[in-house]
Amino acid sequence: MVALVPSAKTGRLRPAPCRAILAPMLTLYHCHNARSFRALWAIEEMGLPYDLHVLPFPPRKRHEGMHAINPLGTIPVLYDGDAMLTESVAIPHYLATRYGPTDLAVAPDEPGYAAYLNFLVMGEATLTFPQTIHLRYSVFARGDERRPEIARDYAEWFGSRLRNAETLMGADYAAAGRFTMADISVGYAIMLALSVGLDEFVSGAMRAYFARLGQRPAFQRAIAAQESPA
Repeated sequence: MVALVPSAKTGRLRPAPCRAILAPMLTLYHCHNARSFRALWAIEEMGLPYDLHVLPFPPRKRHEGMHAINPLGTIPVLYDGDAMLTESVAIPHYLATRYGPTDLAVAPDEPGYAAYLNFLVMGEATLTFPQTIHLRYSVFARGDERRPEIARDYAEWFGSRLRNAETLMGADYAAAGRFTMADISVGYAIMLALSVGLDEFVSGAMRAYFARLGQRPAFQRAIAAQESPA
């Protein structure tokens, strides 16, 4: 039986690339709604087989043997045979280029290639990083170590960067006029903001953008998978 995957451009089902059909079982270590959600969403978009392990957060403190899985003690961790990846924005691009061809990636000879790479990295380095510092000082630090003023500074930093990023994005998607792995990167940053109380910094346009992403079947499958992993 031929496997079918949705086209990123049209949403219509099409035969999966042969490399995707023959892909080995991937193994993903993930925490609920953490950065590793990017990897889970990307796997679902690609229609690749995978084994999912949902760990308690933070895994380096709450999952015995975590440093044997990943010496950094962080998630995501994706194993593809002997290859290991630990960066949440590297994994989507890796999957698209290793198990493509797919229009979820943008080729170097396409006009949107530079914007694609820029937003792929921006979603983490510019839009997610300040949120993690906000959470560090407002949620995860012990009572006497919390710093509301630092948390607020980083929240406002995030808001400023998101407003600037919005001016660089395309009308409907981050780059190339279609849904790509860059939208997974940016979309997760917005998802995180809306889930940790930074709603005030997310514009109506960005909320609408994320709502469109959230309607994708692969996104919904990823949400369901982390709730009840196989």
